[in-house]
Amino acid sequence: MKSLGQILIESFGLEEKTIADALAFQGKKGGILGDILIQQKKLSEEDLLRARSMQCGLELKHSLPPAPDPFFTDKVPIGFLKKFKMMPVATPEESYIAIGEPFEFQALDDLQRVLHWEGIQTFLAPHDEIFIAINNVYDLGHSDAADQVMQDMDEEDPESILSEIEETADLLDDTSDAPVIKLVNLVLSQAVRDHASDIHIESYKDRIKIRKRVDGILYDMYSPPKHVQSRLISRIKIMAKMDIAEKRLPQDGRIEIKIGEKNIDLRVSTLPTAYGERVVMRLLNKSTVLLSLETLGMAKHDLERFRRLIKAPYGIILVTGPTGSGKTTTLYSTLSILNKPNVNIITVEDPIEYQINGISQMQVNSKIGLTFSSGLRTIVRQDPDIILVGEIRDMETAEIAIQSALTGHLVFSTLHTNDAASAITRLIDMGLEPFLVSSSVNAILAQRLVRQICPHCKDSYKPDTEYLARVGVSPIKFGDRLLYHGRGCPECMGTGYKGRLGIFELMILNDPLKSLILRTSDSGEIRRQALASLAMGMRTLRQDGLRKVLAGLTTLEEVFRVT
Repeated sequence: MKSLGQILIESFGLEEKTIADALAFQGKKGGILGDILIQQKKLSEEDLLRARSMQCGLELKHSLPPAPDPFFTDKVPIGFLKKFKMMPVATPEESYIAIGEPFEFQALDDLQRVLHWEGIQTFLAPHDEIFIAINNVYDLGHSDAADQVMQDMDEEDPESILSEIEETADLLDDTSDAPVIKLVNLVLSQAVRDHASDIHIESYKDRIKIRKRVDGILYDMYSPPKHVQSRLISRIKIMAKMDIAEKRLPQDGRIEIKIGEKNIDLRVSTLPTAYGERVVMRLLNKSTVLLSLETLGMAKHDLERFRRLIKAPYGIILVTGPTGSGKTTTLYSTLSILNKPNVNIITVEDPIEYQINGISQMQVNSKIGLTFSSGLRTIVRQDPDIILVGEIRDMETAEIAIQSALTGHLVFSTLHTNDAASAITRLIDMGLEPFLVSSSVNAILAQRLVRQICPHCKDSYKPDTEYLARVGVSPIKFGDRLLYHGRGCPECMGTGYKGRLGIFELMILNDPLKSLILRTSDSGEIRRQALASLAMGMRTLRQDGLRKVLAGLTTLEEVFRVT
């Protein structure tokens, strides 16, 4: 058998010196030759896979089924498959074992013997594909066990004591028999798989209700028996390092878990109610890659103007909208554009949702007196070029932010207002002088999130003229255009929607607007002036939403739901 180095030289054009250098590095530091060449950017992962295929004489599978049959999950531990990078695949068309390391002969023999698959065909596959398939299939196994878990809950002795078991590295590896632990793991893994943003555990007179929020809408998950309530909530409190004895006061905590390849940060909040404590968990996926402004759904016209605004040397740019409207994501995407080696960016946040390399991020901690205002006052002494304040909540924070903007800093922050014009009214209502607002605020971006039509079941239709007139769209101007909606399919859980995108309203403070702000803080007048200014070209949230409806991205119902 030829060595990997020989194959790479003969068939992939690598120089002998490159292989020799990599082997010398391997001799000093250890490691695998192929991985060293990839790290040194001398070889692509695709070429390495092809070379190994030639070396061991195995055919390549570039991708594996997204959800193979989980028939083996009760026979083969997930840790075994991950360690030896193997995946049994059974579909109606074919059965085989995908392997990432071709020379793990003993482990392959053991797996074939356990499955009674002696002599089954073996393929070589990328490591990432194998890990994704393993995580999906064991997650599916957990989901299939939902009915059994609920049955165990009903049959379990209400007097049994909650066992405090430490978390495993990967939630999918947890093989605990305790029904409460199984239920918590099941809920978390299913919520992550369905891309939920929140999990609600609500206490009622005779039942508990567990719900998940997906794309901004709440869906029922499970309804365990009432006697499970105290143990279920205690389990979550233990994981979040909260006081399980304190049930009369609200508490906040945090859980860090790993589900497959995803690192998830959960912010946990408990609230005492008439029928026991209620728990809400906000899921933050730390593995998520930051989105670009284009991906968020900003129209080309607004995007060009916004990109110019964020290059300003000083001033305040505010992003407004209700909770869960994507303000933080927009700001992080903006900072990732501005994050350059010659720029000092410092943030004060509550909480830090994404960690960005090259940016100093500070977490608010009210228990020790570290608030937005005290944090911002400290940041200004750290010689920043750009400052992000998670939220302007009070007069003190607003004043320091404005002073920072007036002394040569570019400041980004958020406000909870319904539209761009209302942000001006809010700042003046806080007690700020109108002349300070008009001289420091450069622009205000209002935004909402609307659900996107599912691409798998998207269908066109001719809207009813009466409906168009009722929602304020002229049927004559609308003409013969078609609209789109989702019929509902398994991919979108029958909703017709999959994923979300933003609709935006960008108000730039030009001279006429600044003069108006000095005379009045009436949001209606400010809005009319902004819309009347042709130079600004401001588009309202609803107008931007209607453009996305006509482009077939979302529906009229969605736009009117959020605006």
